[in-house]
Amino acid sequence: MSAQDIVTAYSVAVPEKQSQEMPGLDKKMTPHLEYTKLEIWDDEGKPSLVEYQGSGKLKGKTAIITGADSGIGRAAAIMFAREGCSGITITYLPEEEADAKDAKKIIEDSGAKCNITSADLMDEAACKKVVDDHLRAFGKLNILVNNASKQLFCKQFENIDLKNVESTFRSNILQMFALTKFALPHLNRGASIINTTSVTAYRGSGSLVDYSATKGAIMSFTRSLAVQLASKGIRVNAVAPGPIVTALQSGSRSAENMEGFGVGMPLHGRAGQPAEAGPSYVFLASSDSNILTGQVIHINSKSAFTCSFLRCVVDTAV
Repeated sequence: MSAQDIVTAYSVAVPEKQSQEMPGLDKKMTPHLEYTKLEIWDDEGKPSLVEYQGSGKLKGKTAIITGADSGIGRAAAIMFAREGCSGITITYLPEEEADAKDAKKIIEDSGAKCNITSADLMDEAACKKVVDDHLRAFGKLNILVNNASKQLFCKQFENIDLKNVESTFRSNILQMFALTKFALPHLNRGASIINTTSVTAYRGSGSLVDYSATKGAIMSFTRSLAVQLASKGIRVNAVAPGPIVTALQSGSRSAENMEGFGVGMPLHGRAGQPAEAGPSYVFLASSDSNILTGQVIHINSKSAFTCSFLRCVVDTAV
């Protein structure tokens, strides 16, 4: 399949040739990304875009969303705001400040107060500060979204940098332990914890062994924590995205690898937009998922298990 064969209403569906230094900036993405419009289909199978409209599902709630300066986290934050969230704290790295300020404006325009906090989540003290800052700003915490992560490609395992492996684990899973530990005393019955894992936790990735391992750990962390917190009435679930066009992808891939990222994916022939990931987080944050815990929502444009097996066969053959 080529980009010309894709049927979509998203004008930003196919990334151009581009590359950035880690962690990547939303401002530099070409084309830009879609955060608030969802694709719908008419009776003739033709697509169009509609703005996400909230219905008060999170009225009066407050949330911490890590890594919400751009990408999936930003889309979730905007939709939380449109669902009536009164206060949202988003975290970002210092080099992502421009994106964080843009995200803050959009979130506040969507109806919520927004607290932006610069934090290297690999630092335990920084994780505690995020929670403390949120409570100082909003006085309570109802939803914790552990979303921030990074990925570093390595095609030959014998060349893998063990310092990078340790850094990836600290960035992707160990910080979730820290943030959750510090947030938990402030979460009451009915609260929701949502973790971002990945399709790579299920199908693996030959070039992202350490990243995939952290995402597998996040899946097990989600299920085990859900068991422990069930008696307290706190739900713990996860979202496992497949390819979604974000600044993270541009910041970690070569320009050639980023060009046309996602073209040929099953279902729609393209990677997802951040806007298409946001509603899953709304569902897990709201009372719509009141009796759902320890579960993972797969937003990957394909059958998670059938295609996982096929992909593993292909990876092994290559």
